[in-house]
Amino acid sequence: MPSNRRLRWAALPLGVAAAVALAGCTATELNGYLPGFVEGEPAATNQTERVSGLWVNSWIVLLAVGVITWGLMAWAAIAYRRRKGQTGLPVQMRYNMPIEIFYTIVPLILVLGMFFFTARDQTEIETKWDDPDVEVTAIAKQWAWDFQYDAESDDDTVWTMGVQAQPDAEGNIDQAQLPTLVLPVDKKVTIDLRSRDVIHSFWIIDFLYKKDMFIGADNSWSFIPTRVGEYKGKCAELCGEYHSMMLFNVKVVEQDEYDAYLETLKEKGNTGDITEQYDRLTNLPGTTPANDSEEGEE
Repeated sequence: MPSNRRLRWAALPLGVAAAVALAGCTATELNGYLPGFVEGEPAATNQTERVSGLWVNSWIVLLAVGVITWGLMAWAAIAYRRRKGQTGLPVQMRYNMPIEIFYTIVPLILVLGMFFFTARDQTEIETKWDDPDVEVTAIAKQWAWDFQYDAESDDDTVWTMGVQAQPDAEGNIDQAQLPTLVLPVDKKVTIDLRSRDVIHSFWIIDFLYKKDMFIGADNSWSFIPTRVGEYKGKCAELCGEYHSMMLFNVKVVEQDEYDAYLETLKEKGNTGDITEQYDRLTNLPGTTPANDSEEGEE
């Protein structure tokens, strides 16, 4: 009993010190130094904290396993070192059943645990809204982005077409010239992802998630932007010579500003469906013109 009491008294200041240290951490520090967090403000999306929680907790578990493993290695190296006057090899053990069971069960528990939490969070993140407030089609192309704000009719569907980043002689890029995706804050958003040519990957850095854009297989992502601000995006899949110039901006704005932006696009005449324009995927099944197939048969 006295020993247990001493252990409790020893653990108390350690717990208090840990609580004080964590209380003094910023939002960025508490979330593993990941982007997407600003002190005193909500996370970038409704899913950002879920992603950071999976990341941080995984590292905590892995570091705990690492510390225990490194400690046992150091203890074995010291406890079983060759002493002065010893010769030959130490007694060799064929096996140790408790240790072998331990080495089998513990990794299995860790793997199953990480699989469970990853599958749980990924299922939530990948759930698509049945009736989103906003539906946007992001179209990737070598090496820029087109954004189409879908509506029930082509007359109300508006779009912007972008070009790749144009660095100056010193390598600086004018962010204002990049393609820009505008989203309303606190609204259910679904982004449909398409490619005009090769495989790309849609990545908004502060949103802590990215989705590949497969050829001939459309993809999508649903989320709620929860903080007004400007964010950076890029292609995260090596897609050719100017992959590094495939950049875009994201602006999360209030609903009235979003509506005004769509109206300016309509006034410019940027209406209609552009998903098939400039599409280079002419070798997919069903896309070969009839006259070409007839010439091939001749």
